[in-house]
Amino acid sequence: MSDLFRLVDANLNRASEGARVLEDLARLHFDDAGACASLRELRHAIRLAAAPFADRLIGARDADGDVGAEVSRESRADERLSLADLWSANFKRVEEALRVVEETLKLAGHYEVAKSYEALRFRAYTAERRLVGLLRPHRAKAALDTDLYGITAAEYSLGRTNVQVVGEMLAAGITLVQYREKDRSFAEKYAECLEIRRLTRDAGAVLIVNDHPDLAVMVEADGVHLGQDDYPVAAVRSLVGESMLIGRSTHSPDQARAALREGADYVGVGPLFPTSTKKNVCEPVGLEYLDFAVARVSLPFVALGGIKARHVAEVRRRGARCMALVTEIVGAPDIRNRIGEIRSQLEKGSTGTT
Repeated sequence: MSDLFRLVDANLNRASEGARVLEDLARLHFDDAGACASLRELRHAIRLAAAPFADRLIGARDADGDVGAEVSRESRADERLSLADLWSANFKRVEEALRVVEETLKLAGHYEVAKSYEALRFRAYTAERRLVGLLRPHRAKAALDTDLYGITAAEYSLGRTNVQVVGEMLAAGITLVQYREKDRSFAEKYAECLEIRRLTRDAGAVLIVNDHPDLAVMVEADGVHLGQDDYPVAAVRSLVGESMLIGRSTHSPDQARAALREGADYVGVGPLFPTSTKKNVCEPVGLEYLDFAVARVSLPFVALGGIKARHVAEVRRRGARCMALVTEIVGAPDIRNRIGEIRSQLEKGSTGTT
């Protein structure tokens, strides 16, 4: 029986430690008092339910004799590549450990206490789903922390499919792609976007779907991008859930402020120049709005609209980190080479050379 309590003790420690990491992230990184309080309550509940066995748990502990300690020291499976990885890994640590405690206590003859840990496990599942929205600002910032925002445009792609074009974008190192297609049936859009989702996932790239939150959900995209005449952000959020990014096109400072109030995760800033790739688009807003966005917009943003290779250095010099060039990329005979040329212009803008 002491071996069973050793198992319970190890997993209670694991669950409590994971909950503490989450609690401290909520408190000290996300500055979210509500999330911090709920995670603290979960951590205390995990310990409190085991109070009747406290002495037996400590007595069964044998950290020095744990054969898994050496395995853990030599493993690199616990490397964390991002804040999202850290957040997810610790929720999984809590949930898995609680399952072990639950099953072991049943075997040890403490069925009612085991059921209380079952309830705590489901409480952890609910917390993970409810609090996943805390990660969105971090994910939006990471997604837009790139140079080029690829956008599909089949009618300018020299007869190539959007799938082929996206494949070339990804091969050239683009890590953020928006699927934009206006003139195909819903069935065609779904099939094409599903294949693009597979390509972007395999490449570790972010996929945004333009205009259609339903399509974004169906293909498990990372985000959806809305125009000014599209659905309200709050209504889309209720459909796509807390984890999906929502972008909003903006053409003025007032629209940028509104996007922030509505809960958009990033904004498009433009059109900076005349563009023919979108019908019924507003007049160019010019570089003055870009200057405003660089100085005053707290959300991550992508500069877009009519940007050509000849504009890239200037747009970068004005402070845009991420920008979208549509026909310059999809309409190039050699997409990979064209992206390389654009990046050379970006480098000139970064260094101030001409």
